[in-house]
Amino acid sequence: MADYPVTESDIRIAKEPLTRMAQAIFAACGMSAENARLLASSLVHADLRGVHSHGVLRIPDYVHKLVRGGVDPAAIPFVVSSRRGSILVDGNNNMGQIGASFAMDLAMESASQNGIALAALRGSNHCGALDWYTLRAARNGMIGIVGSNALPTMAPIGGRDKIVGMNPVSIAIPALKEEPVVMDLAFGATAHGKIRVYHQKGLPIPGGWALDENGNPTTDAAIALDGLIQPAGGHKGMALAMMVGMLSTLLSGASYGTALGDMVNGPVAGRDGQFFIAIDIAAFRNPDDFGADVDEIVRQVHNSTPIAPGRDILVPGEMERQHEEEYGLRGIILPRRSVKDIVATARELGLDTSGFVELP
Repeated sequence: MADYPVTESDIRIAKEPLTRMAQAIFAACGMSAENARLLASSLVHADLRGVHSHGVLRIPDYVHKLVRGGVDPAAIPFVVSSRRGSILVDGNNNMGQIGASFAMDLAMESASQNGIALAALRGSNHCGALDWYTLRAARNGMIGIVGSNALPTMAPIGGRDKIVGMNPVSIAIPALKEEPVVMDLAFGATAHGKIRVYHQKGLPIPGGWALDENGNPTTDAAIALDGLIQPAGGHKGMALAMMVGMLSTLLSGASYGTALGDMVNGPVAGRDGQFFIAIDIAAFRNPDDFGADVDEIVRQVHNSTPIAPGRDILVPGEMERQHEEEYGLRGIILPRRSVKDIVATARELGLDTSGFVELP
């Protein structure tokens, strides 16, 4: 959910200049122009939708992966095996968005022939916000379901060792006249990147998000970054996180849990895994009838009685869509620290940042 507080030091930047700068940075790391644009667009997509934990905040980390962290910027993903709707893809240790986009496209192509398809991806890395992929399916008349593993940031219920990732999942369902209904969430009470945003802004995090390293509740963002993220919904969130993590890795042979690395030393390159499911609605029923039913569900939610008069009741993904519209018109609000980090990273790579943004 896009719920970051805005501070006076934040900066607005338009979508295209931000995308161009990010693309130039990734191209300077050895990525092709096409892949650099894809990677940049995926990050800006997250920022446009208010999900800054998966946006351009990550550029310095991504550059480290590409330059010194063992990720191959020129690698080309490939199909290991394919049998009807079952596809095994190796990302070949390029950035996760490259292999993941390749896998999602293959799943959609296979689903158009078989009705439903699953592509399991190994040899991957962090692949960004998952709705980047599920919305691609929804906008092509399909249901998209995507899951990923994540570095362990949670302890199992009753424990204090970081051995479980928040392991996000996204589902996007197309409508007829309404926008797709889309869910993109991890099974922690918050995202690690979201705590970083609060830390950059110098703000305390809400209660219930995190524990310190000894298992005590904390609202100090710095302490939370070294501590434990709480599972959403207690044991239910923990169980869902484990299941999504296993689905994301065991089918493809990618790494699970602590084999991925840790938040102190970072991830081990090329060990991430994801799964991508595409369901062709036309294989089951008339897509317009299906979409009309989704429209009716959306209208039922919109027309339901709010607890607080005058407050809109939204379906999943609608708040992010509102951010996308507002940020698309007026520019994306970013923490000053994130913008300074992007500029510093670009200059380290020898890029000219004049005309990008003026920082006092």
